Amino acid sequence: MNTAAPAQGAHGPVIHAAPPMPSYIPPFGLRTVIGCLGMLLAVHVAGFNEHVTEIGLSDIRGAMHIGHDEGTWLIAIYEAFNIAAMAFTPWFYMTFSIYRFSIFMTAILALLSIPAPFMPDVTSLCILRAFQGLAGGCLPPVLMTVMLKYLPAPIRVFGIGGYAMSATFGPNLGLPLEAFWFEHVGWHWLYWEIVPTAAIAIAMMAYGLPKDPMHFERFEKFNWFGLLVGLPAICSLVIVLYQGDRLDWFRSETITNLTFWGGAAFIVFVINEAFHPSPYFKIQYWRSRNIQAALLSLVGILAICSIMGEIPATYLEAVRGYRPIQAAPVSLVVALPQLIMLPLIAALCNSRKVDCRWVLAIGMACLAISAFLGTWLTVDWVRDNFYLLQILQVFGQPMTVIPTLMLATMAMGPADGPFISGMVNMLKGLANAVAFALFSAFMRRREQYHSAMLLDHHGTHQLALQGMGNPIVQQLNPTSPDSGHVARNALQVLHTYVREQSLVLALNDLYFVLIWVCCGYAVLNLILPHRVYPPRAPTPQTPAR
Repeated sequence: MNTAAPAQGAHGPVIHAAPPMPSYIPPFGLRTVIGCLGMLLAVHVAGFNEHVTEIGLSDIRGAMHIGHDEGTWLIAIYEAFNIAAMAFTPWFYMTFSIYRFSIFMTAILALLSIPAPFMPDVTSLCILRAFQGLAGGCLPPVLMTVMLKYLPAPIRVFGIGGYAMSATFGPNLGLPLEAFWFEHVGWHWLYWEIVPTAAIAIAMMAYGLPKDPMHFERFEKFNWFGLLVGLPAICSLVIVLYQGDRLDWFRSETITNLTFWGGAAFIVFVINEAFHPSPYFKIQYWRSRNIQAALLSLVGILAICSIMGEIPATYLEAVRGYRPIQAAPVSLVVALPQLIMLPLIAALCNSRKVDCRWVLAIGMACLAISAFLGTWLTVDWVRDNFYLLQILQVFGQPMTVIPTLMLATMAMGPADGPFISGMVNMLKGLANAVAFALFSAFMRRREQYHSAMLLDHHGTHQLALQGMGNPIVQQLNPTSPDSGHVARNALQVLHTYVREQSLVLALNDLYFVLIWVCCGYAVLNLILPHRVYPPRAPTPQTPAR
């Protein structure tokens, strides 16, 4: 809130007081803190519902007798509606009030989890997960608005740090939670885990969030066309990202149609938002260099963090045969220190002497070094070899996410909050879909390439090495008197070795690409955006004496 400019009068300067705060926003205190923490917990509840069921999908499929292809649709449909909801949420919470909207959506998310394990078929489970995705996607934009609206200016950056937990702490905690629930409690709790925490979050929000009024008059200018066009458009494009590689992209009629019609509808949606008097978000923000750099960086950085978290899990599962409970410490190394690192980085960025662009660049350097160390990956690595890489990400993730969010939000005024909130959160959700698509497509192609090269070299040099003997056959000979049986087993062992080596070489290639992507983003954010400063409370000018 800005104070009015002082007017020069006959008796010296006249100090105009700042306009009074709206009556429904109480003075900042413990009650407001509890409400904000409840909103933060609700967002983590939605994140756990997303990540835990995604990581534990193989266990859920086995328990519910669901095939692999059907299981991929469970993820794609949930993510599609989750991301689409983020784009439209700000309009609805401004209409129904943050207080009521947040409690209602958290309750819907939790209640839909109760019947999930008992769904009779895949279709009904997909429908249920679609509604859960809608409810879960409504919460992150509200959290950003709550942190920027209800926290006083001197600690607003800490609110951004709290919001950043949903991008750093929550996703890395998904694997340990999945391991705990499945191994020690039961697979049903992969769905039900959010029910008790959602109840706590609702109680905290009901007690602490200000009871702002509802504004049903906004329905007079409701953007019906934007909703009817934008929702299916975003859902279609997200499904393309999640299903494209499995269906071989544009060789699939489904992917081709979704891309064409979804892309056309999205273009119409963007044009409608540019000219509608009551848009869901303002396309005009992209004229700002800070917004351009921040939003592009947000998608890239979150995709990088997601991929760098996926690589150890993929390697340990596919090569070493780890169960989630065995791979959980690798994720915990990143997740738990975030409870300390996020406030520390927020405090660093809250100093006006610190340029957050340099913090972002140093964070990207940490991620680049982590990727460089990952290029030494071999089939002999175990869980402990990843700890140093993960420790670097402990510093790199908060040092990149918090400055990026500052660049996106600190240059905005209070009236711009809902519009930028929907855009930021939609792109934040889209980053996970982009990461999934890039990881799947890159790994499949590089693994196929390395597999073909290894088998080609084996065929080329097989005769030249024949005199040295076959160590695989030599080890298998004592197991069976049938030479044909030994030969078949030896071939299977060879293919296993080739597959492991192909996967490791593909992961090495991915780490190498990530090095240059991190360096590119570091340079981009040093050049493109203007510097922003942490907010400070306005101080009235005192008359000169």
